[in-house]
Amino acid sequence: MKSFLEALDERVLVCDGAMGTMLYAKGVFINRCFDALNTTEPNVVAKVHDDYVRAGAEVIETNTFGANRIKLRSFGLADQVHNINLQGASLAREVVKDKAYLAGAIGPLGIRIEPWGKTGIDEAETYFCEQAQALAEGGVDLFILETFRDLRELNAAISALRSVSDLPIVAQMTIEEDGNTLDGTPPENFAPALDASGADVVGVNCSIGPAPMLETIQRMALATGARLSAQPNAGRPRDIEGRNIYLSSPEYMASYARRFVQQRVRLVGGCCGSTPEHIRQMRAVMQTLAPAVIRGVVNVERSEKIAAPVIDTAYDAKAVVTQVQKSELGRNLAEGRFTTAVSLLPPNGHLYNKTIERAKVLKSKGVDVITIPDVSHGTRMSPLSLAVLVQQQAGIETILQYSCRDRNILGMQSDMLGAHAMGVRNMLLVTGDARSVGDYPDATAVFDADSIGLTNIVTSLNQGLDVGGQAISQPTTFHIGVMVNPGAESLQAELRRFAYKVEAGAEFAITKPVFDVSSVEFFLKEVESFGLPIMVGLWLFESVLNAEFMANEVPGVKVPNEVLERMRKTRNTKAAAAEGVAIASELARSFKDLAQGIHVAMPSSEIDSALEVMEAIR
Repeated sequence: MKSFLEALDERVLVCDGAMGTMLYAKGVFINRCFDALNTTEPNVVAKVHDDYVRAGAEVIETNTFGANRIKLRSFGLADQVHNINLQGASLAREVVKDKAYLAGAIGPLGIRIEPWGKTGIDEAETYFCEQAQALAEGGVDLFILETFRDLRELNAAISALRSVSDLPIVAQMTIEEDGNTLDGTPPENFAPALDASGADVVGVNCSIGPAPMLETIQRMALATGARLSAQPNAGRPRDIEGRNIYLSSPEYMASYARRFVQQRVRLVGGCCGSTPEHIRQMRAVMQTLAPAVIRGVVNVERSEKIAAPVIDTAYDAKAVVTQVQKSELGRNLAEGRFTTAVSLLPPNGHLYNKTIERAKVLKSKGVDVITIPDVSHGTRMSPLSLAVLVQQQAGIETILQYSCRDRNILGMQSDMLGAHAMGVRNMLLVTGDARSVGDYPDATAVFDADSIGLTNIVTSLNQGLDVGGQAISQPTTFHIGVMVNPGAESLQAELRRFAYKVEAGAEFAITKPVFDVSSVEFFLKEVESFGLPIMVGLWLFESVLNAEFMANEVPGVKVPNEVLERMRKTRNTKAAAAEGVAIASELARSFKDLAQGIHVAMPSSEIDSALEVMEAIR
């Protein structure tokens, strides 16, 4: 056989279709690890490969789409990465022999990498290298990187593969019906960027059917001279009696394969919902095309250097909005004024009048800003809605605490743009608390990004760019705050995360509640070089029970024994609340000479105790 690229430049090649669809049709439940079938039920996998070869597929993909360490870890199979990939390539090679080209299939890691996630690009490359080395050892002819939503992750995968092998690389993004990736990057950007990164074939696969994919291919053909590939789903799935059924017929898919080729596509195939019959019809169409069409025109000139993702830019360094200009809080902190903040819980239900009245009282007593926390329990009003109402009706600035918990990146971005449109400028960005759910102690919240990634997102919006690298109508002017914990179990790890947050664009920080002055003194010396204003968090104990809870059940919070003893010596609830105010007031007076401000929070919605603390520092 000729080499894959030689064959591809000579004629259009037909790739196989869906693996998961076929395995499911053969009775493999979707909660199983399909990649592990390479070792546990190799005959089932081999039969799918054989069906595609018999249908005329000229490129067969290994059953290793999710066989990376991260995804296999969720099945307890992280130590079998090499074996699963090696066996996947070996059994496919035994079926294919020299009747088709064998492609090592590699999908995304299933986690967010920097700058949106906590996994570094170097770590991601290590995971991709591990998988690619095993596939190469198994005898693949090329690699297909497919169904990536993040251009940065796909570039990392290309870089990793190039470091371990010189085999050809097909790099494919997955897109929405508007042609942009799931993170919003348009084909005019990702196609030339992938070409410049060293991919031999640039394409799109999955998520959508043939018709919208054709429009994307047309845009890609205008943006790059690289070889192109297209592997659509068999239309959008339809739920029929609890099963996802793909309704695009083989003839329909084949008609679009012809149109793909007319747009310089050199590799066609199918993704979710496609079957050997779909591939058989595509191959039949390819055999009817005129030789000139099959040969096509291929231009694969590339930059010698690996290029960063191509992005539009609306960022004008001369027009940067400073911290002083962003908000009153920003002005206070930038000018070195001691600043006070009090947290007000969103109300249960939709009635907010009492909260507005409390905010008005706090303002009249000289409080600078109201923090609206993102509470993870109860049926409470949206923090964003309350922040807007407080600013509009109480006339005092808010800090909106925004959590990454159970929100995807595009949803976070939409919330940020909405908050900005409604006048909210001060943001306190937090990862959010994972929690067990009901009778399922292992069930946790979903995190598409952490606070570092979210800080990068908001900084990008402040530079006029969305997460896909596209210019928005006008840069936002958020004043970005982050949480930091002087009482963390590993202070060095906390300092590293804080450094990442500062690098990502944080402009001020609020600490978790602290109950001793010495830890704050030490911490502030450690972070002095960052030059960020720090507001110290204070918690008002309302009872002995609350003090015990904070000391023993809240991660990262340290309550000194002497403070606990003071609370335990109180004889009733009223005395305990008074002692809680006394403790917080003493700390507040100490912090007035150390930090840029204080942030007072309490377990209830009452504000009398917070006002007493404010009076104590006047």
